[in-house]
Amino acid sequence: TPSRMQLLLRYQDSRSFLRQARYLFIGGEAFPPVLLEDLKKITKARIINMYGPTETTVWSTYKDLTHENEISIGRPIANTRIYILDTRGRVQPEGVAGELCIAGDGVAAGYLNRPELTAERFVELPFETSGKVYRTGDLAKWLPDGNIAYLGRMDNQVKIRGYRIETGEI
Repeated sequence: TPSRMQLLLRYQDSRSFLRQARYLFIGGEAFPPVLLEDLKKITKARIINMYGPTETTVWSTYKDLTHENEISIGRPIANTRIYILDTRGRVQPEGVAGELCIAGDGVAAGYLNRPELTAERFVELPFETSGKVYRTGDLAKWLPDGNIAYLGRMDNQVKIRGYRIETGEI
């Protein structure tokens, strides 16, 4: 199924706007390779892939894809640290998949009136000295060039119109 952005590209007004844009910041969902190809045919704008959950003030990593063919979520933004951890909380080496966890100034204190969920998702790590780390539930790995590959969800969560939904709740 086409992404919202791909649907937008079907309209001439949208295509005209994109031809004039200087920067495109794209995030909120996994960036499909076909969308990158389509955008490069339409615009000369810099195409920036942004990754980050709401719990970390939305953006946590970025990657300029303007001259790239492979899609990654890039590197951490300023004042942000990314850890790829196994199920026991150990840092994974380059190329080994694990849960993407985020630390730094943008990490929220937790969920309002949800202490159990806060305790599950906002954890302390022995090697992180400046606050809690947010466990995203996303699967990722470090690439040899220092960028991060997003590999999908670790659970059955999906996004529908911007809302996160567990498929078991439907």
